[in-house]
Amino acid sequence: MYFKSVYKNYVLIGLLLILSQTGLMAQKLNIQSPNKKIKVALLKEQTGADKWFLRVYYGDTEKKEEVIPRIDLGLSRSDQDFADQLKFIKAGNPVLVTENYSAIHGKKSINTNAANEVVVSFQNPSKSKLNIIIRAYNDGVAFRYQFPESGGNFVVKDELTAYTVPPQNKRWLQKWNPANEGLYTAMEGAKNTVHQEWCYPALFNSETEKSWFLLHEAGLDETYCGTKLSDALDTTKYKLTFPNPQDGAGQGEVLPKITLPWKSPWRVIVMGSLADIVSSTLVDDVSPPSAITDTSWIKPGAVSWNYWSNNHGTKDFKVVTDFADLAARMDWPYTLLDWEWDAMGNGGNLEDAAKYILAKGVKPLLWYNSGGKHTYVPATPKDRMLTHENRVQEFTKLKKMGFVGVKIDFFESEKQDMIKYYLDILKDAADFEMMVYFHGCIVPRGWTKTYPNLMTYEAVRGAEWYNNGPELTATAPSHNATLPFTRNVVGAMDYTPVTFTNSQYPHTTSYGHELALSVLFESGLQHFADRPSGYDELPDAPKSFLKTVPVSWDDTKLLDGYPGKEVIIARRKGSAWYIGGINGESRTEKTKKISLSFLPQGTKYKLLLIADGPHDKAFFTRRLLVDSASTVDVRLLRRGGFAASLIPLEN
Repeated sequence: MYFKSVYKNYVLIGLLLILSQTGLMAQKLNIQSPNKKIKVALLKEQTGADKWFLRVYYGDTEKKEEVIPRIDLGLSRSDQDFADQLKFIKAGNPVLVTENYSAIHGKKSINTNAANEVVVSFQNPSKSKLNIIIRAYNDGVAFRYQFPESGGNFVVKDELTAYTVPPQNKRWLQKWNPANEGLYTAMEGAKNTVHQEWCYPALFNSETEKSWFLLHEAGLDETYCGTKLSDALDTTKYKLTFPNPQDGAGQGEVLPKITLPWKSPWRVIVMGSLADIVSSTLVDDVSPPSAITDTSWIKPGAVSWNYWSNNHGTKDFKVVTDFADLAARMDWPYTLLDWEWDAMGNGGNLEDAAKYILAKGVKPLLWYNSGGKHTYVPATPKDRMLTHENRVQEFTKLKKMGFVGVKIDFFESEKQDMIKYYLDILKDAADFEMMVYFHGCIVPRGWTKTYPNLMTYEAVRGAEWYNNGPELTATAPSHNATLPFTRNVVGAMDYTPVTFTNSQYPHTTSYGHELALSVLFESGLQHFADRPSGYDELPDAPKSFLKTVPVSWDDTKLLDGYPGKEVIIARRKGSAWYIGGINGESRTEKTKKISLSFLPQGTKYKLLLIADGPHDKAFFTRRLLVDSASTVDVRLLRRGGFAASLIPLEN
């Protein structure tokens, strides 16, 4: 359920708007966030070229740190350019944008989209208009382009947006790949680093280490393509670039086609402390409100999943029923039937499986190949999601059999035609009250706010990679401690976590580390990936924890951490709190003193702590009575971790 109210106020506290002219080279506009910590300046080059750029500052005092010294602006359209020789026309009246909305799943249930906004108007030498809409938030900056004139169809040849990042800044970047399933590389600065194309989101830490920022985009729709970052041509800048021609097996146009009037997606900079980054909902905040009126059928929940432990599990009716039984024993509402369900044998077919699952009080989800010429993967059924007519036919059958959601795989492109395909799926699924999980896909762009039936995305190197090779065995501890600061900041992430047994390649993370991922990683459908014995053989405390741990949250707070080294996050559901913490380092044990000062004062809580035992396959369980003045010492093995629940005493 979403509720919305937007107010525009022309007398704003906290908004500084200055437009001075001491000659053509001195035009300047500043806009501050409501809490005055973030300032965005619009400046013009002193070269006479009439090029405009943004500069972003952050800090608690008047003397703020210059975090991003320059963001180049501009677009190149098939008929003309909007970059050089842009004449400033006016800055519109400043407005306070306020939208309150609720989210069915995610890191927070009640959210506020609050910013100070200014629309700045320009014209190029042919007197065609370009607006730049700039917003300053308490947790970041967002801006977008607008062609306000009506009439005409054009191709966008290039977007000139480029972020200049000081060379001393630390950075965490993932090499571009269409599935967004790489590892993040931590770099101390720009010197001696590889220069190439990079995935969203990209994390940076300023030279002073006081401010952090995460680059992303949001509000992407069928009027544009997805973009990525590249420093291949200019090593001092991360420029937005369009999809590569070979993406999606070479299908689809690279350059987006637009019809005026038109607005670009938002260019989003999440900014502040690491805690601000982790708790931010800015990517959703700037995105359009819910297009679904009745959301009562959208139910987040845990899912049993047979692929990780048995790559051909859904081909076997007995395996399918075993995982339905697991979901029933663990009080998980869903089980997923992955690929090869159309070849199911050994006692039953798809219809038999659906009946069995429903009889157990569990609801089934079903996998599909996205189909089409954009993927070379031949796995069937391949084309049943490809057209509106096919989807209507398939969703009608699924609804009749009792299926409540679909997992759709192998998109492999972020070209404009593929963005439209994603959104068409979500619209048709909503008409049939079907939840959706995208796999082999785009990184979140805020779509869950608009289509809350979009429960989760893959777009991460998750536990599935234990099937693909030995690399994750060594890299998972640090990788897992990086994702809460990067990929999972911008939206739901189905890592398929919490595995205690091994797949084709073993993991070296402790049992405590694996349990912690149930809290650390946010996903509206949380696919727990281990085989039934992996959960059945757990001690009572961790088994009970996994039966009750939520997958959607009312609040999220970072308690401690640093990318790749460690992370401790607290999440609230109702009046209860849950904590997950991991050690991302492979050589050093740690003892962390955890302050519970985030708890409301005056309430006692029953703390259940499930931490590392004497070795990585053992747990240590402790129960305490605590309050907001309490601290708790927790020992983490190397590659270790812990999980905890805090239940109010009156409950």
